[in-house]
Amino acid sequence: MIVTTKKLFEAAYGKYAIGAYNINNLEQTMGLFRGCIDSKAPFIIQISKGARSYTHKKMLEGLIRAADEVFPEAVFAVHLDHGDEETCYDCINSGFYSSVMIDASHESFEKNAEIVKRVVDAAHAKGLVVEAELGQLGGVEEHVKVDEANAKLTDPDQAKEFVHLTGVDSLACAIGTSHGAFKFSGSQGLHFEVLEEIQKRLPGFPLVMHGSSSVPKDEVDRINAAGGNIKGASGVDARQFLGAAKLGVTKINIDTDGRLVWCRVHREFFRDQPEKFDLRDAGKIFIPEYAKFIAAKNVLLGSAGKLDEVRAALKK
Repeated sequence: MIVTTKKLFEAAYGKYAIGAYNINNLEQTMGLFRGCIDSKAPFIIQISKGARSYTHKKMLEGLIRAADEVFPEAVFAVHLDHGDEETCYDCINSGFYSSVMIDASHESFEKNAEIVKRVVDAAHAKGLVVEAELGQLGGVEEHVKVDEANAKLTDPDQAKEFVHLTGVDSLACAIGTSHGAFKFSGSQGLHFEVLEEIQKRLPGFPLVMHGSSSVPKDEVDRINAAGGNIKGASGVDARQFLGAAKLGVTKINIDTDGRLVWCRVHREFFRDQPEKFDLRDAGKIFIPEYAKFIAAKNVLLGSAGKLDEVRAALKK
């Protein structure tokens, strides 16, 4: 069942966070749905601008529609991740997405608000909800690239003004997280005091944490042992997820960790079985491994076991 992120946030606020997972192919889609069903968790499927152009935007939409039929008990939102204005309008008009993110955080405060307001008006007219970003995360993820020197934490007073000006439904805050696998190589760290101040100014308003992969050391070590060369990678301590949820964070984005699982499975598979060439052989290992990874993340987010509760709330 596809729902808006707004419905999921209403159920989660102050108690737990919803996992927002990026997908790019069939194997990730199957693993994501299986993991969320196994852990009985609602979730958000994120499709990035890059994923929409990787093959064709309708390919991923077709996979998600099929998964919705295969797993009728699933409750999830379909969300555009880091969209520009043009891509947001395309998704809004497609009739498929339930939520879009407009990322104009690289613009001035005034320009950012102006762009977001246009997208909000277009989305709300069709019953969709909008996420925006204020402040800038460091790191690299697809077309998003911000060096640490230019990363800017979200100003709590500006956050309140921004929400008032735009009518946006949720706000991604820069609190020291970073995109990619190299989150804390420099002076970066999580600033939960910023979240606390934002929540004081926007009580009950859904906040979002981007760049929240944990970059598990064991995954990185296994990748490197199988021929990889990922050095110095580090991520967010997943034990802090629930603390963030209590401060108003209802959506936590996790992408890099899923890519690490994919990389580890395929590197180890072809290292140990060099005579193999059938992509399905590795895929049969990846799908349950990814499902296990998703289920474990949902436990840390606090969303595991909440599926029946959310379904009941949707009927009210």
